Amino acid sequence: MAFLWIVSCLAFISAAYGCGTPAITPQVSGYARIVNGEEAVPHSWPWTYHVVIVGEHNKGSGSNEDIQKLKPAQVFTHPLWNPRTINNDISLIKLASPARLGPNVSPVCLAESSDNFSAGTTCVTSGWGLTRYNAANTPNLLQQASLPLLSNEQCKQHWGSNISGVMICAGGAGATSCMVRPRPLRVSPSLCLSPFYARVTELRSWVDQTLAAN
Repeated sequence: MAFLWIVSCLAFISAAYGCGTPAITPQVSGYARIVNGEEAVPHSWPWTYHVVIVGEHNKGSGSNEDIQKLKPAQVFTHPLWNPRTINNDISLIKLASPARLGPNVSPVCLAESSDNFSAGTTCVTSGWGLTRYNAANTPNLLQQASLPLLSNEQCKQHWGSNISGVMICAGGAGATSCMVRPRPLRVSPSLCLSPFYARVTELRSWVDQTLAAN
């Protein structure tokens, strides 16, 4: 997948450059309605990547950012991934060489299997997906939007049996992010095909097993 949308819940508790703690603090204005989102503060989401280019905020050709272009050695897709139902929507990329950590590059925190994120928890989605359903190109600058989590019961009221236990829903009256095949898209909820994400708490055991074996 060339463009990644990732949902980050706001709990910055680790040491500098540690997982989940950006050296540059994000500024999220809430449920912004500027094309259902807003430009992110440069490098305030240092675990978001474009293909395997880390440390990037502006993916335009004229950017002079201190980026690292890393080669993937292997890609591990969940064996039960279903592109029709979007179940088990998770992959891991093993790099051929490690990334150099710093203010613009840091690891992402992964939720533990025992963690519980209740409905209404404020999270942030970030990425370079389309900002309008009919846009010709994706934005050069990293975008973000503040979203509340929904319970799966709430989500099923709109999406029925499409919602499974390995999914988590997020979205509000303003911004959202969603997948319109074959690439991510961020538009209003009424135009979303699927405003849900992989529930890491339910998939953490597969992540741990894959990392341990490789």
